[in-house]
Amino acid sequence: MEEVQKFLKECGVYYLATVDGNEPKVRPFGTAEIFEGHLYVQTGKNKDVYKQIEANNNVELCGFKDGKWIRVSGKLIADDRTEAKKDMLDKNPELRGMYDENDDNTIVLYFEHAKAVIASFTEAPKIIEF
Repeated sequence: MEEVQKFLKECGVYYLATVDGNEPKVRPFGTAEIFEGHLYVQTGKNKDVYKQIEANNNVELCGFKDGKWIRVSGKLIADDRTEAKKDMLDKNPELRGMYDENDDNTIVLYFEHAKAVIASFTEAPKIIEF
């Protein structure tokens, strides 16, 4: 899991895919933190992406750096605990202008039953499950 987080952090921006009904939706994300043994991402409860995850929590993300890409698929589980949100925001202080661990909007979500594939055009894929 640490290798997955490191790859995502080095990408800076990765893209998270959800579905809205039967239409795919993809948008940029940037948070990827490990807390209590899980890989977390963060968003706002008022955003469409969160509503889509609530309706269907099967997601996939994809990032690219240095000729390699990563795909991570799994279920995102919402964690509304203040300490989980605080950990995310403390590690990403640039988000504090929009989010606070004590507001009714901030939500963090962790991957459950995740599978990451790191691949390139020249190397065999590496699979990491967590």
